[in-house]
Amino acid sequence: MRIIPMRDLRDTVKIEELCVREQGPVYVTKNGYGRLVVMDIDYYEKTQQQLEDAQLHLKWHLYVKKGR
Repeated sequence: MRIIPMRDLRDTVKIEELCVREQGPVYVTKNGYGRLVVMDIDYYEKTQQQLEDAQLHLKWHLYVKKGR
């Protein structure tokens, strides 16, 4: 996990490289407080797929638990 100040967003190439390298969320702060999260699109899509898979697994588990 990386935390950067808002002013670093000016260097978009650096931010893009950081997101690719981190393969996770990059937290952006403003005045010392969390304000934004930036991430590589591949990481985002992978995370969304994992979330969908977990939701399907939970639905299936509840379906089986009810005996249907």
